[in-house]
Amino acid sequence: MEPGNATQISEFLLLGFSETHGQQPILFGLFLCMYLITVLGNLLIILAVSSDSHLHTPMYFFLSNLSLVDICFTSTTIPKMLVNIQTQSKVITYAGCITQMYFCIHFAVLDDFILTVMAYDRYVAICHPLHYMVIMNPCLCGLLVLVSWVISILNSLLESLMVLDLSFCSDLEIPHFFCELKEVVQLACSDTFPNDIVMYFLAGLLGGGPLAGILYSYSKIVSSIRAIPSAQGKYKVFSTCVSHLSVVSLFYGTSLGVYLGSAGTHHSQSSAVASVMYTVVTPMLNPFIYSLRNKDIKRALERFLGR
Repeated sequence: MEPGNATQISEFLLLGFSETHGQQPILFGLFLCMYLITVLGNLLIILAVSSDSHLHTPMYFFLSNLSLVDICFTSTTIPKMLVNIQTQSKVITYAGCITQMYFCIHFAVLDDFILTVMAYDRYVAICHPLHYMVIMNPCLCGLLVLVSWVISILNSLLESLMVLDLSFCSDLEIPHFFCELKEVVQLACSDTFPNDIVMYFLAGLLGGGPLAGILYSYSKIVSSIRAIPSAQGKYKVFSTCVSHLSVVSLFYGTSLGVYLGSAGTHHSQSSAVASVMYTVVTPMLNPFIYSLRNKDIKRALERFLGR
């Protein structure tokens, strides 16, 4: 079959949950609830941090940014999926697919970077407590977030522009409920070698680099904690990292699951389930992890909701 020009492609088909025809109303209700919980939970974190002067510290500044990114990340995929379930349609336009893919890449990378910045913040707080406020000054905090945004924007722009140069055949079925970069590239009829090289290089650089930074930060933190003589002191210091460690484990665990799953199988149902864990469940659980494990956030939420 002759490949068609990419600019002539009008739509893709999202097959994420196409095998569950009788369960569409249940799926709609489930994902609507999950989306509302995600948005409301993360919004409450942002409002609690902004309304409580005691939380105007670097750690909570980064936490509120993480909550904002989680809201945006989930909003790039779930609303479109809900519309498709409600209308019993699997169609997404070519322009809509490229746009969705751009924002998915952008917010996923930004999520990763914010988690890395938060690990650095914990490293400075525990390993250099006397210089914490000097090192983590407002200028540096703002700069770290700004650089994270700029890098993630440039990365998603590059990968999306490279997809625009691809040509596609008539088989445009994506085994996900959203336009995931790897799945879209695999549908191309033209040579995807440059795309694959750039995609895997950037995944290693922007995924492995931040992970290495997180692991290095926690290796230093563990060394500092081991030097504390009392068990109570060790527990108190380590408890400030538990929430962040839980979120990092959830983020990287589900991310790895998505890409290992998509590499090992093309079954749309299993791919869709893996994608749900990555794009929906993780952002939904983050507010619960931080609010349940953090007394400051609990008190701020109680004060905010008690107004």
